[in-house]
Amino acid sequence: MEDNGSVNTRSSGALTKYDLIVIGSGFAGCMTTLNFLEHAKDLGKMPTVALIEAGKEGERCGASRWTPAFFRLDKNNNLDSNFKNEMKLVSNGLADQAYCEKLEREVPYTVQFLLDHGVKVQHQTEKNVYLGFHTDQNFSKGDGGGYAIILKLLEHILSFPNVDIMWETNAEQLLTVDDGTIHGVRVRKNDGYFSRVFGKQVMLSCGGFEGNREMMGRYVGPRSEQLGLVAPGLKYNTGYGLTMGLQVGAATAGSFHGLHCELVDTRSSKPEATVWGHSFGIVVNEHCKRFYDEGNRSLFATCEVIAYETWRDQNQKAYFISDAPIMDRFRPGWVYDTTDLEPEQGDTIEELAGKLGLNPQDLKQTLDEYNSSIDNKEFDPMILDGKRTNGLTPNKTNWANPIKVAPFYGYPLTAKVVFTFGGLKVDLDSRVMSMTGAPIPGEFLALSVTKTYPPCNSALRCLTFGRLAGKAAAQAL
Repeated sequence: MEDNGSVNTRSSGALTKYDLIVIGSGFAGCMTTLNFLEHAKDLGKMPTVALIEAGKEGERCGASRWTPAFFRLDKNNNLDSNFKNEMKLVSNGLADQAYCEKLEREVPYTVQFLLDHGVKVQHQTEKNVYLGFHTDQNFSKGDGGGYAIILKLLEHILSFPNVDIMWETNAEQLLTVDDGTIHGVRVRKNDGYFSRVFGKQVMLSCGGFEGNREMMGRYVGPRSEQLGLVAPGLKYNTGYGLTMGLQVGAATAGSFHGLHCELVDTRSSKPEATVWGHSFGIVVNEHCKRFYDEGNRSLFATCEVIAYETWRDQNQKAYFISDAPIMDRFRPGWVYDTTDLEPEQGDTIEELAGKLGLNPQDLKQTLDEYNSSIDNKEFDPMILDGKRTNGLTPNKTNWANPIKVAPFYGYPLTAKVVFTFGGLKVDLDSRVMSMTGAPIPGEFLALSVTKTYPPCNSALRCLTFGRLAGKAAAQAL
């Protein structure tokens, strides 16, 4: 299909060529846009920006709007000092250490930027859960979650007269000149027709491909269609950023078959109805069999893996089982109350099994075997306590507390995808790299999700590299 015209929103005369085109209005896109505008103003310039978003105005699309925005920070707003080592561990040594170190250096400046622009960051000392962070048990999050952060960033963006936000506009192809320089993007508007938006620099910040079933099947593999999306805005993450980059010869990085998923309450229609506390009970499949060491590392180090295994090997069905002492200790709180529904409850294991749709005798047998295999060490959820089972397959290696005190509680769980891992390769200045190792002229990427990595830092990564990308684009004017 031929282009039927060019977008021209700032002038009724000559064709507009923006100084910067930003594709995607999440954390990375908004931070890129705002920092570009502010830094250019400080330089005495008034460049034009097009912020292109596939979703509708008011939806606040993608993942950023829905995330609780957990931050891996200490009380002084420094990134977890062990983050780079954790990245090395979970990626089997493949993580780019220079990238991780730059993130560590830049995160305090990112948090200060957010504070200076009216975003509130909550800090608390977590007294019930071993976080596994090097933050002195500090647990942080953006006040109001991702939605509040996005609204505040957009508020500042809209105060500039030199920015156009193009809603319901899907960027689908990068435009190049003969020497390979990117000079714009072809977009599809909500009427189905193509248009062209021209720009001197193009910033890709448009998420992964979890909303594209064809790409999920191609990269993640069979039965990926069973993975629901943890939040509705993810339907707009259709992988066009990746496709556009590949079309112009970009190199790739990361584990394309991998993804970040979470165990969510199957009964709930609430976005991000995650049940985090798998570590403090047992998780069984539909046959009432345990299939994962729920306590092999910290909660945040294992939440992704147990969800992945639920999808891959357990027919997308898992059930968390615990008892009164655990629920009394952790509720109310984020560990079990991110879902909006009360857990199922029974005065006996058999009664609970019936409410969960499990075989009562089989669940009772699994609980009896579990309880009888536990050693006599003290239960302490604030450390890797070594309280374990013996003789089970698999054993539970920490926090193996007996499940004996009524009432008994359970949640029916399934895995839902949060984001995919593979992406385009970038250098430390956010330039997209070609297969030859040279940067592609005019193309930038505010975030490259390159490897598997520990949770509670995706928001900080988007915000930080978006900030840096916006500043770099302004300096390149």
